Amino acid sequence: MIPISDNIYTRRKPIVNSWLIGINMALFLWELKLELTGELGSFINNWSVIPAQISAAATQALFGNPAAWIVVVLRSSSLLVSMFLHGSFSQILGNLLFLWVFGKTVENIFGARRYLAFYLASGIFTGVIQIIAEPNLSVSLIGANGAIASVLGAYLVKFPQTKIYSILPLLIVYIPVEIPAIFYLFWWFAQQLFYGIGSLNIPTSINQPSFAYWVHGVGFLIGAAYMRILQRR
Repeated sequence: MIPISDNIYTRRKPIVNSWLIGINMALFLWELKLELTGELGSFINNWSVIPAQISAAATQALFGNPAAWIVVVLRSSSLLVSMFLHGSFSQILGNLLFLWVFGKTVENIFGARRYLAFYLASGIFTGVIQIIAEPNLSVSLIGANGAIASVLGAYLVKFPQTKIYSILPLLIVYIPVEIPAIFYLFWWFAQQLFYGIGSLNIPTSINQPSFAYWVHGVGFLIGAAYMRILQRR
């Protein structure tokens, strides 16, 4: 099931959402270049979220090693950068498709600056939760999954019954259909299982099925809670 668009009129152009999609695409092209030169593994290792490294440095810093704070700060920057990296074609295509369909409407509700802050904060907070969930995990975690889950959560709280224009691939025939937005909550989680399709040749483990990887679903709760707060105000 492929979402195409919704039927909600937006007054503003989704400038921030378009820029987020563009940055993700540009960095993925950069990853493809690094894959050809054999530098991709090192790049991912430096800029992905590796819970074991961050938690180890934080523990040393808290127990009296001032120099460890430098490592904590440097490694914590990966919480932001890793949001714009992807490990496979299926992961980036799935993420950006959901971001395009649902993000433009959420940006119209929040406004550009608030939407950007919401997107980045949700992704970073989800990364922190992943580290807390499995502090000894030595696998690299990358992708905008947590941030996009928050966008989906905010959208579904506001428009749970909105019809999403979708395409149902049936062999070589594509049938246009309209599906309630709530369906894509379940479909988003289901498609996480297929994000290994078209994986880049990265000589390290990334996004392995683990509790920490699935914790990015917390992003959905963040988005839903934030939209609830705005509605009450």
